[in-house]
Amino acid sequence: MSNQLYINEIQALFDDVQRSKVFEDQKMMTDAVPLFSISEINSKYDKEKDTESFDLKAFVMSNFDFLGAKISIKREKQLPINEHIEKLWEELTRTAYEERGTLLKLPKPYVVPGGRFNEFFYWDSYFIMLGLQVSGRVEMMENIIENCSYLIQTVGFVPNASRTHFLSRSQPPYFSLMLDLLFETTKDENIYIKYHDTLEKEYAFWMNGEEGLENGSNTKRVVKTKDGDILNRYYDAENVPRPESYLIDIEDSENTGDEFYRNIRSACESGWDFSSRWFADGETIQTIETLNLAEVDVNCLIWHLEKTLARSSALQNLTEKEIYFTQRAVKRRQMIDKYFWDENMYKDYHTKKHTTTPSEHIAALYPLFLGLASDEQAKSVAKNIEEKFLYQGGLVTTTKNSGQQWDLPNAWAPYQWLGFKSMKNYGFDDLAEKIKNNWCANVERVYKNTGKLMEKYNALDTETIAGGGEYPNQDGFGWTNGVYLKLKQN
Repeated sequence: MSNQLYINEIQALFDDVQRSKVFEDQKMMTDAVPLFSISEINSKYDKEKDTESFDLKAFVMSNFDFLGAKISIKREKQLPINEHIEKLWEELTRTAYEERGTLLKLPKPYVVPGGRFNEFFYWDSYFIMLGLQVSGRVEMMENIIENCSYLIQTVGFVPNASRTHFLSRSQPPYFSLMLDLLFETTKDENIYIKYHDTLEKEYAFWMNGEEGLENGSNTKRVVKTKDGDILNRYYDAENVPRPESYLIDIEDSENTGDEFYRNIRSACESGWDFSSRWFADGETIQTIETLNLAEVDVNCLIWHLEKTLARSSALQNLTEKEIYFTQRAVKRRQMIDKYFWDENMYKDYHTKKHTTTPSEHIAALYPLFLGLASDEQAKSVAKNIEEKFLYQGGLVTTTKNSGQQWDLPNAWAPYQWLGFKSMKNYGFDDLAEKIKNNWCANVERVYKNTGKLMEKYNALDTETIAGGGEYPNQDGFGWTNGVYLKLKQN
């Protein structure tokens, strides 16, 4: 039998399991591996479910395998933090040379985030690579790039994570930045030639639908403004509850519009699930309107993809392509200024209201991270970052405390690196050091107290563990390990 599982093939059973809260974590059932053919399980379920003695949990446990559903890391004695991380690289390494349940197969080993996240994640992997670089694990960096390339070549993009139910969305497009990181490590420019075709395919995915788009309209990940300019947004092809948060989505969807699920899923493509950044009222998830926004981060990342395509074209003397991608990058750079700069900060652009959104958030760092901001703009952003985002335990993601995990008071690893690098890029060395020291000290304090490296940290109250979100704080943790090592090296 094929081991590949698509959730919609067991929809009736899946729906009952999730609504009955058979498992505390809704992700458990999405990661299950069927022990028999899907048709056999469905047939048994139809026959047995209405019998008097039927036990739903017992049925699930006897028809599915839940091996390795959660990564638990135990140490007999606490090691120095760097040694702990070195051991973690091994413990978080996985292979998937064949399909198992919803897990997609990949050609190379990879590093998973940890905790409940036991699969390959797209943007996490870039920040994991920062630490692999410091650890001298070049082969694993190459593996990650090879896995991304395989996914882009086979499904057209890198899914959110390597599961069948993520085949409707990607995550922030970091593939071109991964190539830069490997080039920085090996100094081998052939990497850009080798993956030129992959870069083009990823670009085609993000730009799909731009041809023939009318002013003031959008399709998939492309927005055409009323002035006729092309921008990008986050999007998801599906408009149904997320299997991994099934019941949560159904309960949240009461009294919402008909695109509620797609708005939820589109926010997941950004990696920020969830934040007041996406909410029309700035407070409640029911007002989520991701689809109405063009975001500063994704447009900066696609500018980098265009620049990288121009570079890989030039290396192969593909003059027409080099000119094409250079022009696209030049145009996008102008658009980033035109649509996302708002007096003293970068913000997202509301495509229906034709104005920037009120949300102040840390994705404003991207133009500085990639060197797109002028010195004046950078100075203004740096002032904002220092005054509104930097706390004792690191940089927070927004200035609003909504109870969502991508809001104040939480500090996430990716943005500590982006913050540090952004400030270094523009000569704000003291601020860069402060960002680095505040967050690293927080990581070290929590590690000393718990023996764990966390998915996220509380930047305000460094005595507590971070909270918010749809699941408890996770231990592992891929991008924290990577960013911590990289910051300590600088």
